[in-house]
Amino acid sequence: MRASLLQIDVDEAESVDARRQRVASLVRRQTASDLVILPELWTTGAFAYESFGTEAESLDGPTYEVMAKAASDAGVWLHAGSIPERVTGGGLYNTSLVFSPSGDLAATYRKIHRFGFDKGEAVLMGAGSELVTVRLPETTVGLATCYDLRFPELFRGLVDAGAETLVVSAGWPERRRSHWTLLAQARAVEDQAYVLACGTAGAHAGVPQAGHSIVVDPWGEVLAEAGGGEEVLTVEFDPSKVGATREQFPALKDRALGVATPRR
Repeated sequence: MRASLLQIDVDEAESVDARRQRVASLVRRQTASDLVILPELWTTGAFAYESFGTEAESLDGPTYEVMAKAASDAGVWLHAGSIPERVTGGGLYNTSLVFSPSGDLAATYRKIHRFGFDKGEAVLMGAGSELVTVRLPETTVGLATCYDLRFPELFRGLVDAGAETLVVSAGWPERRRSHWTLLAQARAVEDQAYVLACGTAGAHAGVPQAGHSIVVDPWGEVLAEAGGGEEVLTVEFDPSKVGATREQFPALKDRALGVATPRR
């Protein structure tokens, strides 16, 4: 399987509409890939809290339209990162969109763990409540967003739902980049799954971003890692390695504590 992680630079001088078109153009170039992944809140910036309300859109809004067409044009599965979603009644969610190669909306995921403690996303956006997996021809993908990476129970739930590849869309700050790499490898090792974690470059509202999107195999080995700037990180990986790893070292069978049954 071939995946491309698009580590976008969220330039505050660039309009949201211009960024949508630029990113769509990047997606269309990934015709050799099976799966393309975008970062968290790349339309606004993960730390641009003041823009969440003004740039929020419905699931069938402009980002949906542009990304659906880009997925169809390229013929790829597209994890289109996340958007600030506005729902009926005015509430906001940090919501990821996944499109099939035909441009159909295959899944949405509302971020469960909101970052900010008593400010920012934690107070501006509602919390999702459902774990989400998507069945691709080659692998079952489990969805997570940024701060979710710190909560291993979410990933255990995705594994129980059949996930073999864990996709993390993020806007991770540079000051905690070491945690980003460590946690991506930890989630891969403990869940014996691939982790494909896509972050942003540049700065969001003055907060430097970590970049360093990363792909980790089920043994915790780093298959590919980006630098700090805008970059397309492309990697080939073998989904069958997940089953082989779990059979060779069947640690998941020794779990003694259960988890809640997620949505499939």
